[in-house]
Amino acid sequence: MAATRRHLSARQARTVHKLTEAAVAELVDHGYPALTVRNVAKRAGVAPATAYTYFGSKEHLVAEVFWRRFEAQEPRPLDRRRSPAARATDVLLDFALVVAEETDLSAACTVALLADDAEVRELRMRIGMELHRRLLDALGDDATPIVVQTLELATSGALLQVGTGHLDYDTIPSLLADVAHLALAGARP
Repeated sequence: MAATRRHLSARQARTVHKLTEAAVAELVDHGYPALTVRNVAKRAGVAPATAYTYFGSKEHLVAEVFWRRFEAQEPRPLDRRRSPAARATDVLLDFALVVAEETDLSAACTVALLADDAEVRELRMRIGMELHRRLLDALGDDATPIVVQTLELATSGALLQVGTGHLDYDTIPSLLADVAHLALAGARP
């Protein structure tokens, strides 16, 4: 897996992997406010200057962690016998819950992915395109532009509400299933 806008050698890819794993450990130990690229570099055993060649900010680093987790997910087997709403719900939950079990990381991702940073914007675009592609795959002929956009907006809105404390991760599965059902006007499984 390459870092944003880079083709990496095997050695560089290992360095980026070490940095992203160290970032998660730093988040768990010290929280997002105390996270710095310099501290992550130290934990990873990498020179700070090297770390900054890959990640210009902590937001970029955390957004990269999210992207890697999302991209690395094995897609669920596509069963066209299930309703379009059920297939869409699977995709939405795979995305929305990718870091749900990692409280510190999920909170950091909410903040980092909203950053006004060129590298983060690039990652947001990649993440959005991958979610879009997975929805189109799952929905097939039922993938009208307004349905796909509705599902994407509902998912990002739910995650933003989780990040601001207005919604719990526990409520996301039923909420997104209901939204998919309404958007696709199909029978809920």
